[in-house]
Amino acid sequence: MKKILVTWGAGFIWSHLCKRLLDQWHEVVCLDNLFTGTKENILELVNNPRFTFVLHDITQPFWAQVDEIYNLACPASPIHYQKNPVETIKTSLLGAINMLELATKVKAKILQTSTSEVYGDPLTHPQVESYRGNVNPIGHRSCYDEGKRAAETLFMDYHREYHTQIRIVRIFNTYGPNMHPADGRVISNFIMQALRNEDITIYWDGSQTRSFQYIDDLLDWIMKMMSNETWFIWPVNIGTAFEFTIKELAEKVLQMIPESKSKIIYEILPHDDPKQRRSDSGLAKEKLWREPKVWLEEGLKKTIAYFRTFI
Repeated sequence: MKKILVTWGAGFIWSHLCKRLLDQWHEVVCLDNLFTGTKENILELVNNPRFTFVLHDITQPFWAQVDEIYNLACPASPIHYQKNPVETIKTSLLGAINMLELATKVKAKILQTSTSEVYGDPLTHPQVESYRGNVNPIGHRSCYDEGKRAAETLFMDYHREYHTQIRIVRIFNTYGPNMHPADGRVISNFIMQALRNEDITIYWDGSQTRSFQYIDDLLDWIMKMMSNETWFIWPVNIGTAFEFTIKELAEKVLQMIPESKSKIIYEILPHDDPKQRRSDSGLAKEKLWREPKVWLEEGLKKTIAYFRTFI
């Protein structure tokens, strides 16, 4: 049994991770300031004697004797990270420093969840880890994009200077239960609009593409990444090759909510919103020996069922 620290553990993705780690009989310390996470996401975990919730902002130092750290802290949807951009970049930078300091002192292995946003509005497709990106350093999305890029720099430098045991994953679009219904992500937007019979909002003409991975596939990837003792330190894409246009996604959601009276409408594309986004996951497949298992229709079915509880 390991003692594992999970930052931002009350959020959408990482509340699932806490549960998985508990199911494997580890002791879990969940650190969260509840900026985007909710206690409802971890309600079923709080009575577990191996689970501890700590209300804490990781821009401030934290101490715990732990074996592993999943550093997951940072708002990930535009509606949240643009609400308080200074706090967003502070979370990425100061949070990374504080967790790296802890990992270095207690000799813990630490995994950083970076993002496909480090590629910006990419000029190559699909995106491979060696691509250095096309990022606007002063735009409305920069607090998140550049914060994550700088956090990767910190992780690499801590490894080079202090031999800290690091892992870095670049996560592509992920969805599933425990998403916040108003988080601004495209799948949650479309599902909630369809369930409420509101117009489904597509930006531009809907031909921009995304690849979507279900929460279970993401957790399989990152937990295997953390457990691989021979893994090298370079950033690794975690995503799927299942690529769809935004218009196709909207139509799929409407097909799966047949009672909806929603119609598709079109609005101006937000500034710096990427037109293509798909992971080249060849490196992860080669080293971790697995493929995504959950197809979009199956994942959407489970996600729609979760969002119905809000209506």
